[in-house]
Amino acid sequence: MTQTLSADLIIEAYKQGIYPMDTHEGIRWFSPDPRCIIDLDHFHMPKRFARTYRQGKFTMKINTAWNEVLFHCGNRTETWLNDELKKAYTELYERGMAHSIEAYYGNELAGGLYGVSIGGAFMAESMFHLMTDASKFCLVFLVEHLKKRGYVLLDTQDFSLHKARFGAILVSRAVYLEKLAQAIKPNCQFVS
Repeated sequence: MTQTLSADLIIEAYKQGIYPMDTHEGIRWFSPDPRCIIDLDHFHMPKRFARTYRQGKFTMKINTAWNEVLFHCGNRTETWLNDELKKAYTELYERGMAHSIEAYYGNELAGGLYGVSIGGAFMAESMFHLMTDASKFCLVFLVEHLKKRGYVLLDTQDFSLHKARFGAILVSRAVYLEKLAQAIKPNCQFVS
């Protein structure tokens, strides 16, 4: 039996460690083992990039360009983000459960990311850059923001060397599900 994709279904899936992606076979649900997370207490900013970040090349904002961030995250030759997923994530955004981080260079959008917030867990979905380092700025800003707001889990789903440079680690599905169960309990507010 096929369930219609909805914002509620996505939230229930996330609470169980499952997320959707569009594939060549349509929308499929994933719960990788191992799972990639960034431990907020052990986040690492490479020294070279730390200098760049302190220079403040970009102005960082929250929830100011949701539609543009979604567009750019899905504007790739191969993308897992189809129109049905965009609609469901936008509904979550309208409910205050999905959020975007934007990097601006002057008045121009230079990069961004978006994800879903449940309790003290943030599931980072996708990021993009139109200028060098813009997506890295978004990631660092996100981590700083989550720490200030009392979040305890940053799920990045899949591993990459790029994420590893910032302290991303792989944990087993069992460990991830334990962390997730604890992380969704607090009532953290991404924005006031």
